[in-house]
Parts: sequence; C-alpha cells; structure tokens
Amino acid sequence: MIIVLAAAVVAVLVEAFVPAEARRRTQLVLSLGALAAAFAAIVGLAGAQDVVVAGALAVDGVTLVLQGIVVVVTAGAVALVAHRTVDHPEAERVDAFTPQASVVPGSLAEARAVTARVTRTEVYPLTLFAAGGMMVLPASADLLTMFVALEVLSLPLYLLCGLARRRRLLSQEASLKYFLLGAFSSAFFLFGVALLYGYAGTVDLSGIAEASATGSATDPLLGVMGVGLVAVGLLFKVGAVPFHSWVPDVYQGAPVPVTAFMAAATKVAAFGALVRVLVVAAPALEDQVRPMLWAVAIVTMVVGAVVAVTQTDVVRMLAYSSVAHAGFLLTGVVAGDAGIAATLFYLAAYAVSTLGAFAVVCAVRDDGGPATTLSRWAGLGSRSPLLAGAFALFLLAFAGIPLTSGFTSKFAVFEAALSEGGAALVVIGVLSSAVAASFYVRVIVVLFFTPAEGSPPTVDAGPGVTVVVSAAAVVTLALGVVPQPLFDLVDRAAALLAR
Repeated sequence: MIIVLAAAVVAVLVEAFVPAEARRRTQLVLSLGALAAAFAAIVGLAGAQDVVVAGALAVDGVTLVLQGIVVVVTAGAVALVAHRTVDHPEAERVDAFTPQASVVPGSLAEARAVTARVTRTEVYPLTLFAAGGMMVLPASADLLTMFVALEVLSLPLYLLCGLARRRRLLSQEASLKYFLLGAFSSAFFLFGVALLYGYAGTVDLSGIAEASATGSATDPLLGVMGVGLVAVGLLFKVGAVPFHSWVPDVYQGAPVPVTAFMAAATKVAAFGALVRVLVVAAPALEDQVRPMLWAVAIVTMVVGAVVAVTQTDVVRMLAYSSVAHAGFLLTGVVAGDAGIAATLFYLAAYAVSTLGAFAVVCAVRDDGGPATTLSRWAGLGSRSPLLAGAFALFLLAFAGIPLTSGFTSKFAVFEAALSEGGAALVVIGVLSSAVAASFYVRVIVVLFFTPAEGSPPTVDAGPGVTVVVSAAAVVTLALGVVPQPLFDLVDRAAALLAR
C-alpha cells in the first residue's frame, strides 16, 4: 500500500512537471509499474500475521489476499483508462475523460479544448489514491484508520465520476449524488465509531472484542448500535439495499473505466473491512447483529434480481446485478468464521468477471460514446463473436452456471451459510439466482439471436480492452473448472486472520 500511495504522489508531480506530449505515457508506465511492484511486495509477505504501525494495520492472510485482488483489478482498470477510441469528429483519438473538467459542459471553452486535443491525465493519480485507500481499508485494525481509509478511497472516486468526456451533465450529476450520499454514509460510520468507543472505551478492533469478552464494556445496546452504524457506512459502499440508490445512477453517469473500477475494487475493500469488523471486533455481539445482516442480505438479493429484470440499459442492468451480488456476498459474511474463505473466493471471482464485463462495454460504441442501450447490442455475436462470447461468459458466471467462477462462488457462500443455520437465507439466494439468470439469458439472446436494426454500433477493442477481456475470461473459466488452488489459498488466508 505504501508503494501505491507513493506512486500516486509521484503521479501528481508528473502531472505538474512532465511535458504534455509525454505525460500520458509516463503516467501509464508509472501506474502499472507501481502496481506490479505492490503485487510483488504482497507475494513476498505471504504467511505474515502481525499488527503494525502502532496497532493501526493488520498484516495477515485476509489482508494480503484482498490487497492482491485490489492491485490486480486496479491494473486492469488502468488499462481501460488508457483505452482510446476513434469516434470523435474533431480529434484523431480521444479517451473517455473530459479534456477540461472545470469548464461548463457543452461550452465553447470545452469545444476548444477538444479541438486543441488537450489531455488531462489526473485520472491516473486519482485512481492510485483510491486504490491505496482500498488497500488500507481491509487492513485497518482500528476504526479511525478504517475511516481515514474510507475517505481516501472515496474522495478520488467522487472526482473520477464527474470526468466523463460525453454526457457531461449526467456525469456531474452522478458525481454529486455519490458525494452527497457518501457524506451521509460517512456520518453514519463516525456515529457508529463514537458509540463503540462509548461501549468499549477504545476504537481498536481487538480491544472492542476483549472488552466484550471480559465484561468490562458498558451497555451492550451501545455495542449493537455502534456495529450496526459502522456496518451501514460499509454497506453503502457495497451497494446493499436500502443503501443502494446511488448505484445505478452513478454507474451510468461515470466514465465506463471508472465504473469498472468502482464495481470491482470497492466491493473487495468494503467487504474486507466488514468481515474484519464483524469477526474481529464483534464476535460477542454476533447473535444480536446477525438478524440485521440477514434482513439486509435477503432484501438486497431480491431487489437486485427483480429490478434488474426490468432494465433496458446494459450498465444499469450490471449495476442492479452488482446489488444482487452484494446480497449473495452477505450470505457468506453472515456465516462468520465459517464464511471468511468463501467470501474471499467470491470477491476474487466476482471482481475479475465484473472488470471483464465492463471492459466489453468500453469496446461497444455509438456516435455519442458507449452504446449502453440493450437493443443496440443486437447482432453483436455475428459482428464480433469473440467479444460477444466473452460477455456471454461473464453473464453466465454472474448467473452461477456450472463450469464458471460464479457457480463455484455461490456454492461456497451458500454452503458456509447453510453450515451456520442459514437454510432460509440459502433458499432465498437460490431463488434470486434463478430470477437473475432470466435477464442474463435475455441479454445473450439479444447478442446472438436478435438481428440488428439500423446502423449497428462500432466495436473498438484496443490493446488494453483486449488484454483485460481475455485475462478475465481465462480466469472466469479457470476458477470454474479448477477452483481448488484458490480455495487452498483463501483457506490458509482465513486461518491467518489477526485478531
């Protein structure tokens, strides 16, 4: 995490001092190099189990697995950020980000910036800062560090959501919605921290658990309310119902590479932090907190699956799909210790498939930008069979079809929930999966069995998109066919959780 945050600081200096013509290439090399170095450092720490930085950060198996997932997803997102298209009338090749975010959308100043081929590469340091926060969040061993990490990952995302080159007003609206609702979630989180401090006299996660176990804590109601409010702040980030209202609008308004980054990496970090809070800080309050998590998981699965059926926009459909998957992930979280390994496996599989799905969205384009209306994807299977086939594979994985990573992931979390007495939760999860499968199949029918009407959208899969889609497809298949190596890894990681 130090490597990524240091690279983000260096990237800010690159933005200020490197000549414009060399800036983009420099930022790309710096970002990918830092992420590669960070991944190597994570691998080098394998087997560690310690609490460092004056008790603020836990370096253990769960932390390292989650940080590894974040780094890999961020590298894929950076490749998508670098993707440049050829569909702008006044510039030879342009990217997904506005050349001048500070001017009024549609103004003469913005048109001049486009014509002059002005480029801004602040998206790279912002992405690295967000990734750094995501790496710190699941490693946090006390609630104040967790809050700082939450803000470090959130603030860059608020800005990134407003940087879309096209549909500028929609992008700015998405940024404002995300910021305002994010501020509310931060307030809930801080209120929960205050209550837990009043309950245990400390914000250290292990200290809270010790106070609960020894009986030195005050009114247990304070502890339950505190854990609940902290969970609300984290559930907002994962898009769980009823804290999901921002998800479809923000996903639709943000630049597609940013949406891919948010959808994949933010869930990994926030669920990692939620697991750490519930398993490390609140095991004594498990019986009181579990009904709340049950209710949220059930409503999230049902609402996400049912509402997704009605969507006619690919990005909004994927947004509600992500809401449903937040509910599936919560079934693993509810299982406590028994569900840690299953949750880690699910996060890895879901993050890769989600990144691949949004990479496909980056490649399918209309005159005004990404072609996200579902009817515009008709016949894509005949024009670009490999790209459409990869997208179909990701949808089948989301549906939980056997021989894909999605089936293995859902089986793992449902088995963990069932072992802890969550039979009703599993039944609802299976039924929600069946409902979700219907709209995934509908998209596949549009791709391969519906003829195109009018002028079809163009397919512009550059090197970055090609690499991301290909790698994601291979991993999605591999985790469905031979999942045991990753299961062994997450089992060892769960056993090394520092308490």
